[in-house]
Amino acid sequence: MDRKNFIQTSGLGLLLALVPGIANSKQLVKKTKPVGNLNPKIIKDKEGEVLNVIGDMQTHKLVGAETSNQIVEWVDDVEPGVGIPPHVHTREDEIFRVISGQVEITVDGKATVLEAGDTAFAPKNIPHSWKVVGTEKARMITSAFPAGIEVMFKELAALPPGPPDFEKVAEICGNYGISFLQQ
Repeated sequence: MDRKNFIQTSGLGLLLALVPGIANSKQLVKKTKPVGNLNPKIIKDKEGEVLNVIGDMQTHKLVGAETSNQIVEWVDDVEPGVGIPPHVHTREDEIFRVISGQVEITVDGKATVLEAGDTAFAPKNIPHSWKVVGTEKARMITSAFPAGIEVMFKELAALPPGPPDFEKVAEICGNYGISFLQQ
């Protein structure tokens, strides 16, 4: 049976089966409430809180306070040459999805250049790093779960402009279970 026939046939059968319930529509639609403090949210491309995290321009789309601390998601908008050195998270897993540009990501010692549409997963306790390569800016959606790392990013964004004090950066990151590896 082709799709059109299936939809027409099954639609008619469904209608006949539901006729008694149509009169009492409360049986068809049951309103449910989100679990916990979760509420639906639509975030447009240009919306979100923008933070300059040591050259990584992040637009935070969802934060822990909105997701019962399940997930945080932001968009990285980064110039060529900018990246994060090898480090390890002990609290959260991360997913990186490249929207545009090229990002070289190294996870557990394996380096790969990601392009638009490519995704990488970096579980907690696994060393990883990333750097924008090529000549164009890169945009990447990054998700971390559970949430919490966004608080660290706010602290890092509050550091004075100019070259970062690596000891101070490492101290802040260490407070959130992230350590940098010797290079």
